[in-house]
Amino acid sequence: QVQLVESGGGLAHPGDSLRLSCAASGRIGGTPAIAWFRQAPGKEREFVAGFRGANTIYSDSGKGRFGLSRDVGKNTVYLQMNSLKPDDTANYYCAGGSNLRQPGLRDPGRYNYWGQGTQVTVSS
Repeated sequence: QVQLVESGGGLAHPGDSLRLSCAASGRIGGTPAIAWFRQAPGKEREFVAGFRGANTIYSDSGKGRFGLSRDVGKNTVYLQMNSLKPDDTANYYCAGGSNLRQPGLRDPGRYNYWGQGTQVTVSS
């Protein structure tokens, strides 16, 4: 069984940076895909960024501000968030799946494994 645990969220001011961590245990299998989603109160879960193999995609809201990276030795994926805005306020989730196609990376229904979420609040 795959387990994903997020950390690194907290309170930030506009323009600040945060780095979220997703620590993984277990084997996803196949060609693994890892993605970050976020969900604000009263809104649907929204794709932020993700990768499948060597391919990485970003949402329009995160493009140019957010970046994905990985520490293979720690089995951890990171989401670096720069130039934070109040609209970035949400609960951020790490998701994992196996053998997803590129068009499916943005679809939360394609993922089999989810972390518990970490809250990010951006306010002045």
